[in-house]
Amino acid sequence: MTIPPWKSLADAKRQSTLDAIPSKWRIEEPIPPPTELRDVTGSYIQQFLSPREIEITELDAYGIAEKTTTGQWTALEVTEAFCHRAALAHQLVHCLHEAFFDSALEEAKRLDAYFAEHKKPLGPLHGLPVSLKDQFHVKGVETTMGYVGWIDTFQGIKDDPRRGVFESELVRELRGLGAVLYCKTSVPATLMCGETVNNIITYTHNPKNRLLSCGGSSGGEGALIALKGSPGGFGTDIGGSVRIPAVFNGLHGIRPSAGRIPYEGAANSMDGQNTILSVSGPLASTARSLQLLFKAVLSQQPWLHDPLALELPWRSDIEQETRALVEQSAKDPSKLAFAIMKNDGMVVPHPPIARALDIVEQTLKRLGHKVIEWNPPSHATAVKLASATYNFDGGADALYHFGLSGEGPPSQIIVGGGTPQKNALEIAQTNVAKREYQKQYMDYWNSTADLTGTGRPVDGVLFPTAPHAAVVPTQYHHVGYSSCLNLLDYTSVVFPVTNADKNLDAAQPRETFLSELDEKIYKDYDADVYDGAPAGVQLFGRRLQEEKMLVLAEYVSAAVRST
Repeated sequence: MTIPPWKSLADAKRQSTLDAIPSKWRIEEPIPPPTELRDVTGSYIQQFLSPREIEITELDAYGIAEKTTTGQWTALEVTEAFCHRAALAHQLVHCLHEAFFDSALEEAKRLDAYFAEHKKPLGPLHGLPVSLKDQFHVKGVETTMGYVGWIDTFQGIKDDPRRGVFESELVRELRGLGAVLYCKTSVPATLMCGETVNNIITYTHNPKNRLLSCGGSSGGEGALIALKGSPGGFGTDIGGSVRIPAVFNGLHGIRPSAGRIPYEGAANSMDGQNTILSVSGPLASTARSLQLLFKAVLSQQPWLHDPLALELPWRSDIEQETRALVEQSAKDPSKLAFAIMKNDGMVVPHPPIARALDIVEQTLKRLGHKVIEWNPPSHATAVKLASATYNFDGGADALYHFGLSGEGPPSQIIVGGGTPQKNALEIAQTNVAKREYQKQYMDYWNSTADLTGTGRPVDGVLFPTAPHAAVVPTQYHHVGYSSCLNLLDYTSVVFPVTNADKNLDAAQPRETFLSELDEKIYKDYDADVYDGAPAGVQLFGRRLQEEKMLVLAEYVSAAVRST
């Protein structure tokens, strides 16, 4: 049987990523299969590291920056530790598309020389390694975005003068902040998938439970950070692509409203589709690390370089007002009020997610906060509009890029949804329906001021991020829990709560279902298979409430951990 040319090209690209790992960092012994060893985080990956490397890489991004910006730790030592751990992570779960460790180490040396000469850091991220989803262009590093046809090109164009020299705006800003860029992480081809699968990297598994997916489309970021091969990184989110990998891997992540974090110069699918904009957002192991990365990027004034970025610096007054509310609520819990929505009316979440929501709800009630039931305009409407938007072009963009090499999409990636391209009138009608739905949701949110007792509408809403804790490969069937918030353009922060436990999360018998999809997802659940997978939730606020939601998520997350 003849091997198609695209497969040989994909195989060679996959091998080149492995070849970028120095021999001293290669795992020589056989890695146990997932059926024998599900969890490769913690002690398993630590066995390949020195005590000093463990000390460095087990600290969160905020703590590392405190060390590197004050000269207590050198950028070189920190960068080398994370390059090593990232190399190990890739060998365990296939989470990297690109590894450029040598140039990262040289950059770290330059940062150390700068600190020695000037006695101060280059910026607030001085010496902090930062990973990037393989949408962001880095000079001298390839971007394939999971397409075989993009290998040895610039976004599929061989003779494009930007090839090898162009950098995305976010990359430029991170360099100016003193961050060290050292790897780019795996994505599903097209980016429109809740699992990370493509014909180059094959499949990226969940490091906490390798029987499951790491999520998508920023799945490599989630897997890498979960293995502590990165202290923090940036992904993108058009339907849940930051939040899903973050929550599947037991991390924190934020989907900001459009225009807060620059997107200029990043590769993308369906470029020019502006009904629902993809947004950039960080993932990290702690809420304080998210705030560090978010605030640092805004300090670079991205609105001067990205025409779609809003001139909206970090609003310290909103941060402080929210922190003051949190502090006051310790004495008077009525100062804060939340809402909870346990299912979206279409699919009931699996037992681990239901239990995670219950833990958060009970924690807030124990603290004395009012928690009301959230009954907004139908989320089915939002999901229908979002789905229509994602299929405006009938899959033309994805089919073109798959066609560059002749490869076919993996089975999880549905191209076009079986619908024809929409014309200008149909797109306009969708935009009108979207605006009307946003107005209905806004009015409902405002109406909750009559229920909270604070004199304000609810401060935030707790909601599942997905129906499942991670997901069995090929079984991601419903993105409605995340895509509804993209349609609304609301700020959402995810955080970990617990882990699936086969002894606590047994499937409960059900005779009635919300839909055929609900029944299908119910039947997909296997408590034994899901055992050990992280289970978290999202806390969302209204549009452009990033400062407030980051503070509230930090508060709620800490309260849950203390129970």
